[in-house]
Amino acid sequence: MSTNVTVNGRRQALQSDPATPLLYVLRDELKLNGAKFGCGMGQCGACTVIVDGKPVFSCLTPLAALEGRAVRTVEGLGTVDKPGRLQAAFLKHQAAQCGYCIAGMIARAQALLERHKHPTEDQIRTWMEPNLCRCGTHHRILAAIREVAQEGLA
Repeated sequence: MSTNVTVNGRRQALQSDPATPLLYVLRDELKLNGAKFGCGMGQCGACTVIVDGKPVFSCLTPLAALEGRAVRTVEGLGTVDKPGRLQAAFLKHQAAQCGYCIAGMIARAQALLERHKHPTEDQIRTWMEPNLCRCGTHHRILAAIREVAQEGLA
């Protein structure tokens, strides 16, 4: 039995066990390696993806909970040759040091900017709080988000 999920705009009939966390389905079945395994407990945000417009920890979300839903990963937000607006801002501000947290940071920020076109500083900081950067580039991450928030996500 398959689980039908739209991933990055493409309908997928996923064959993984319904109890499998989305993170493993993305990485192992779909070969989308942007989201990372960080803690496995939803405490770091490295695995964050967007489900129906909301950021979720893919390490905690079972495939069974996604039937008929839309999932977006960092791979669905742009490409190396044509990065999305937020991805380009992260590059410009050199927001990634090791890069491990960045896919989750971008996914969470994308969901914010789609919900609030011009969020306040407090909204940005509160929204981004669940995601951790162990390298300490939070100030660069916030600068990238601020830039896109001021100019608009389009």
